[in-house]
Amino acid sequence: MAGHSKFKNIMHRKGAQDKKRSNLFSKLSREITVAAKMGTPDPDMNPRLRLAINTAKTQSMPKDNIQRAIDKAAAADGENYEEVRYEGYGPGGSAIIVEALTDNRNRTATAVRTAFSKNGGNLGTEGSVAHGFERLGYIEYGAEAGDEDKVLGAALEAGAQDITSSDDGHEIWTVAEDLHAVADALEKALGEAKEVKLAWKPNLTVDMDEDGAGTLLKLIDALEDDDDVQTVWGNYEISDEVMDKLDA
Repeated sequence: MAGHSKFKNIMHRKGAQDKKRSNLFSKLSREITVAAKMGTPDPDMNPRLRLAINTAKTQSMPKDNIQRAIDKAAAADGENYEEVRYEGYGPGGSAIIVEALTDNRNRTATAVRTAFSKNGGNLGTEGSVAHGFERLGYIEYGAEAGDEDKVLGAALEAGAQDITSSDDGHEIWTVAEDLHAVADALEKALGEAKEVKLAWKPNLTVDMDEDGAGTLLKLIDALEDDDDVQTVWGNYEISDEVMDKLDA
């Protein structure tokens, strides 16, 4: 079960995209509002809302912003967002899944299609790339949570499916339906996780060269800069050597 994972690299550019996006709080607020609308505004009774709030807290979102997003769900004149998934192909044979929350499908589809076409990709049809991914629960702990044996034992006890450990920390995978239960059990054993979310984990990854990686990261930037896009997933692998060259 143990081993080194490049999942951070696969999700986005080592977290750099999340940190630099000026509209991050807006995206987090939208997810909180949608989660509260879909269930009860009480996070103890609404697993999706609890997950959204915890994610917002890990990004240092102020409590007042979180509460406003929850209150917005009860407002009669509040926006109505729907979940939309787009699938496409990026440079170098990479596969991309884009998750969005939108109040205007036409606007979002046009923006996503434009981002793909201008950055070496092509927007595909629904199901065109999702078959190459698994929908799983993802829980991340830093190295401070404990050594590999401690985290592995806690993960197995909690009912996790898989774990990868490295010097940077631990990545724990669960069946999607078990994410909240496993996360709750791990929090009691290891403390609060750095990240808990539903993820698209690729079955196989594609190694990117410097040219392909540079274009791909521009595509991801363009997608993540859109207000409606919540998360971008991919099956690409960018080596540390290539990343160093791109960052130089």
